[in-house]
Amino acid sequence: MPLTPDQLAEIQAARATPRPTLRAVSEGMEAHLYRAHPVLDHGFIRVIDYMGDDAAIVQAARVSYGAGTKHVQNDEGLIRYLMRHWHSTPFEMCEVKLHVKLPVFVARQWIRHRTANVNEYSARYSILDREFYIPAPEHLAAQSTVNNQGRGEVLTGEEAARVLDLLKSDANRAYDHYEAMLSQDGQQGLARELARMNLPANIYTQWYWKVDLHNLFHFLRLRADPHAQYEIRVYAEAIAACVKDWVPLAYGAFEDYRMGGVTLSSKAISALKRRLAGETVSQEDSGMSKGEWREFVEVWG
Repeated sequence: MPLTPDQLAEIQAARATPRPTLRAVSEGMEAHLYRAHPVLDHGFIRVIDYMGDDAAIVQAARVSYGAGTKHVQNDEGLIRYLMRHWHSTPFEMCEVKLHVKLPVFVARQWIRHRTANVNEYSARYSILDREFYIPAPEHLAAQSTVNNQGRGEVLTGEEAARVLDLLKSDANRAYDHYEAMLSQDGQQGLARELARMNLPANIYTQWYWKVDLHNLFHFLRLRADPHAQYEIRVYAEAIAACVKDWVPLAYGAFEDYRMGGVTLSSKAISALKRRLAGETVSQEDSGMSKGEWREFVEVWG
């Protein structure tokens, strides 16, 4: 179960007692506030608090950039201008705090984004629940033969059943030993901070994660990308759905310029100009490496 009865009661109580406020309010984000959005088999994300909206981005930009943005006649145009020209500080005026429940191995990928404030559930003080991430059959894939960081064909038949059995039995056996080491029956019991070392990386942890919108967009650009690992991508997609309702103008610009756009090197721009002028351009005379050329051709044909 993603949420405990106590957590559900806390959410219901919070939503049942709204309070008037003079702060900026995003109606789209208010609909997500406190609600848990399920992710994977036992995980979730939920918005605990937020600050700012599209108007806060515009307000900050007009204060800090002054005459430089006076030619932009509307909020959407200004936000798109800021995104297009890689201005970051106006987007830092918005922040969001999330409660996330996720497998430990996903958390270790996630924590590489060091531009947030994090407070994680401590297994030094508390005992972790017997909850493990077990992939659905369609996500049980072999190692890619062409990408050291990717997945290949989906496992099927006896091999899939064998792997699933190993994942489940190993996780439960490790947790059985974890409980046994903590046991107080006839002995003092091992310290929790030591017993936790025996737990598998697919056990679930929880944290509060607070980040500003500029750094959140960077996280989403990398982790909501189709090439990102599935288990972290689904969390990014769930967060992105909330952000889209929170700051629709900023998210629209982000989708257009970051998620749907491409960045060209000077060599790629030169090659593209030559192509548009009718020249035949090859990888050898473009000055690009084989990898750069492959990526160029994927976009421009």
